[in-house]
Amino acid sequence: MFSTWLSAFLPAATNTRPTEWLRAAYGAALAVFACTWACGQLFGADLAAHLLGPLGASAVLLFAVSSGALAQPWSIVGSYAVATVVAVTTLLVCPPGIAAAALAVAGTLVLMCLLRCLHPPGAALTICLVLGGPSLTDLSWQLLYPTLFNALGLLACALLYNNLTGVRYPKLPVPAASLHATEDRSPQERVGITTADLDEALNELGGFVDIQREDLKQIIRATEKNALRRSMGDIRAEQIMSRDVQTATPQTTVKQALDLLKHHHLKTLPVLDERRQLVGIVSLIDLLGHRRHKRPRTLLGRRRDVPLEDVMSQPVTAVQRSTHVVEMIPLLSEQGLHCLPVLDKGELLGIVTQTDLIAALHRDLLTHLG
Repeated sequence: MFSTWLSAFLPAATNTRPTEWLRAAYGAALAVFACTWACGQLFGADLAAHLLGPLGASAVLLFAVSSGALAQPWSIVGSYAVATVVAVTTLLVCPPGIAAAALAVAGTLVLMCLLRCLHPPGAALTICLVLGGPSLTDLSWQLLYPTLFNALGLLACALLYNNLTGVRYPKLPVPAASLHATEDRSPQERVGITTADLDEALNELGGFVDIQREDLKQIIRATEKNALRRSMGDIRAEQIMSRDVQTATPQTTVKQALDLLKHHHLKTLPVLDERRQLVGIVSLIDLLGHRRHKRPRTLLGRRRDVPLEDVMSQPVTAVQRSTHVVEMIPLLSEQGLHCLPVLDKGELLGIVTQTDLIAALHRDLLTHLG
């Protein structure tokens, strides 16, 4: 029992890579140096040094855990403003000291929660301002200028550096696209967790959780996918694909393609070049729409049929022969795709259709039931 309790103090395993550590470290160092130097030029080196501690703590959040709720733009700007206002107000009614600093921390925490800008370095900033000595207390409300300058400067550095190094910041929710322009949720949300489920779960926790709802949803979905991959075994694209695939060339005409789709009762047609490399794809709806509205006329006034290279969609969403069936489910269920070309070094090997996928899922279900 004691060993279990003691193990709670051990550090948890980290899921980040050393390259990410270095990326965050370089960004934090550059941002702290730039902001402190600029603050020193504008407001004096002594004042900039007093504000260096909270600035460094904020840099860790903005560069190392930039996707967390505590590291978003409003969190840093709002918390720095709240911390400064609370510190100055506290000094107006209380003499500087430990009691004033403790009171200021409590007031800052409550206001940050009310204004939804919780940011731990804000509490450190409050303490620095309350215990900064006469050089800081004499500035009174003018302290807002250097503190907000640091907040905005650090935020600008994080916006620039994070996005340039491939980390999306700030973390914005990706709007769900409705492929059919209806009010229906995506198929994955209809049978899996929903936003309302996540909100209810977070409300049940009742405490602070430094993770955004979209990130939590992504983690849960990835966990579900990994569990499903393990339970479904080793079902790959090359095992369930259709191999006798009807194809066209870029020079095939729209009329010829329509005849081919009609004859074989197909909805899509891959377009291959002379080396059997996949260069495009056309659907029945695309061909019918183009034939009805966009057929050009010849000099004699007759309508000229156009080649598929003028109407085909590209690039094509395709999978490799070793792609697991779990990776294909969201492509065929959420993105509105009717089939997935299966490639090997760019050459078409086969097609996985929605029918193929349903058959594979049915077979897997029967295996588990048996």
